[in-house]
Amino acid sequence: MDYLEDLEMYEKAMENAYKLITREKTLDDIYEEFEKDGSDQFHLPFNPIEEDGRSPDIIDMVIEYYTGVEEYEKCAKLVKIKNKCLNSKI
Repeated sequence: MDYLEDLEMYEKAMENAYKLITREKTLDDIYEEFEKDGSDQFHLPFNPIEEDGRSPDIIDMVIEYYTGVEEYEKCAKLVKIKNKCLNSKI
């Protein structure tokens, strides 16, 4: 595996995480896309069996990624979700 492949996997993991965190897609939706593409790997930066990706650490990682690629609208949406998640756990 080379650098570009690693970068592509990382980008796909962040995109999948964003869609799950924002609930734009379900895990089943992403898995169906995975099967259609004929991919041999499912990319997420967390284990979807153990969590839904809405932990502060995961959200911060995704925010950091989207800040780096200058997609600030996505960052704003993630910050709102993070704040809601933190407030609901109190």
